[in-house]
Amino acid sequence: MPDYSNPDFGTNLKTINKDVDYLGRDFADIRTNLIEFAKAHFPKTYNDFNETSPGMMFIEMAAYVGDLMNYYIDNQFRETLLLQAEERKNIFAIAQSYGYKPKLAVPATAELNFSVVVPATTNDAGDYVPDLSYAGVVSANSIIESDTGVEFTLLDSVNFKVSSSLDPLVVEQLIPASGTNPTNYRLSKKGIAKSGTRETETFTFSTAQKFAKIVLSNEKVTEIISVTDSNGKKYYEVPFLAQDTIFESIENTSLNDPALSQYQNDTPFLLKLIKASKRFTTRVRADNKTELRFGSGVSDNADEVIIPNPDNVGSSLGFGVSKIDESFDPSNFLKTETFGQAPANTTLTIVYNYGGEVQHNVQADTITNFTDLTYTINETGLDTDLLGESRQTLGVTNITPAAGGASQETLTEIKENAAAYLNTQNRAVTRQDYITRVYSLPQKYGNIAKAYIAQDEQLEIQNGGEVTIPNPLALNMYVLGYDENKNYQSINQAVKENLKLYLSQYRILTDAINIKNAFIINIAVKFSIVVRKGLNHNDVSFRAIQAVKRHFQTTKWQINQPIILSDIANEVLKVDGVVSVSPPDHNNPNSDLIVIENKNLLSQGYSGNVYDMTSATRKGIIYPSLDPSIFEVKFPNTDIECEVVGEQ
Repeated sequence: MPDYSNPDFGTNLKTINKDVDYLGRDFADIRTNLIEFAKAHFPKTYNDFNETSPGMMFIEMAAYVGDLMNYYIDNQFRETLLLQAEERKNIFAIAQSYGYKPKLAVPATAELNFSVVVPATTNDAGDYVPDLSYAGVVSANSIIESDTGVEFTLLDSVNFKVSSSLDPLVVEQLIPASGTNPTNYRLSKKGIAKSGTRETETFTFSTAQKFAKIVLSNEKVTEIISVTDSNGKKYYEVPFLAQDTIFESIENTSLNDPALSQYQNDTPFLLKLIKASKRFTTRVRADNKTELRFGSGVSDNADEVIIPNPDNVGSSLGFGVSKIDESFDPSNFLKTETFGQAPANTTLTIVYNYGGEVQHNVQADTITNFTDLTYTINETGLDTDLLGESRQTLGVTNITPAAGGASQETLTEIKENAAAYLNTQNRAVTRQDYITRVYSLPQKYGNIAKAYIAQDEQLEIQNGGEVTIPNPLALNMYVLGYDENKNYQSINQAVKENLKLYLSQYRILTDAINIKNAFIINIAVKFSIVVRKGLNHNDVSFRAIQAVKRHFQTTKWQINQPIILSDIANEVLKVDGVVSVSPPDHNNPNSDLIVIENKNLLSQGYSGNVYDMTSATRKGIIYPSLDPSIFEVKFPNTDIECEVVGEQ
């Protein structure tokens, strides 16, 4: 019997290296490899490889187990790849790790028309005007219900006291049948609302827990409206817990910002970044419920006490305490407000909307019932009876059908959308990304109608002369807004400040953006036509002018878009009764079919920008200036002229 206690036992034994084939992964290959392995290394021990032998039973059982293990290993690996995963919970988890939140429901969006009747008054000149002191504000988050029972939540407040280019106030005189002067005015304004059912839930917390989470009871949550604790303090939703700043709106008043308050009519709200220690993130679960996750800050001490700072580490001052050799617990950082505060000894009240289906796309004139309305008026010094009458006239309807409602995304849609989202990581990378972000700025922060981005160029002195070179790290963003007549105007400083702050959250670190106003080139259009014989010349001419008006609508044109004269001629030729377009005889040295003239006199209401149309024209195309600009027919009723030169 061998002496196993001998330390030298086994030192003289010969080690045999046995080759193992790792290529076989299915049942047949593993079975073949096991048989070959037995024949090679155990030729005298076992050589009965008959299908009915007991040894083959064990070989095939081992191959069966190996086949199963390989299948599950492959399946688990496939489930870690977004585009290959099939299980719903895995697709949801991977997509949200990429930063994309699957849409459980898509609410419908409706444009609502609010109206209220206020009494008339007179101004200093003796003219009748609406008494806006009786006009109020419909607060955001007010609920309006359709005739079919679908609830819609107002996204932004509707203020009848102010008017801007993107949020105009429509005023209509109401003159009694027996009189000539208006006794009342009807004020109308538009607002955007989204469908969904409002719900309120409360959750009680005792001691603080790191990364505490709660689950809302309703499925298909589309929006968290508010989260407040027992003391009335708000918790803010952030895309990830490490983000400690959020956007906050403040009213543009002289008290909040004396310098920018002069633009409050066009920019009623200012965008500010504030630090928010109370914050949370939302996560969508595979069972269609939404989970709220809070931060890890559970310590009552200030962050400076928990983490190293100049007072408690590395101080070389004579009166300081040197602790440079002491070690600090890395987990202390998880107790700070780095990831936000964890709720403790409080009750959170959560208000949210849920639901969204194709059925929410209700018909026009069906969203008319106020369910939960907040309409505020400063009643100081107002007549009680008139105030009551005005309140009762408040109404709402949707002139156009609600649209956009849809069911939840399919798993394939989630995969593709998450993959696309990962490439941008919620950052503005291309020029189009920046322009899209500009247009997504809520209108209450400013009126931005047009945006254009060009590479910043700088002048350098090379070889004794000036040379223009592009700056690879800087972009020039040219923007324009609308005035009350939907004509172009320069952006005021308040809007630029809001836009600057808004883009800072999406801008890549190395990008620099200069926000500038684009140039406006006012023009007049002249053309001549031949009409069909027997038709009224004035009627055909009028319709031709209307076609050119539609072609030059400000909503259709973009910064640095050239004027193609043949396109204008084609629009005129589409008018019924127009046989041909002829070159105008006056001020047309190049015999162009369409004559475009520059209008630039400030005294006549134009922009004042002088532009040489003749030099800018190449082969029937009028190009804009090198400095980004936009063409505009500011006064189409007078600046579009049509002459009938014959009939055929």
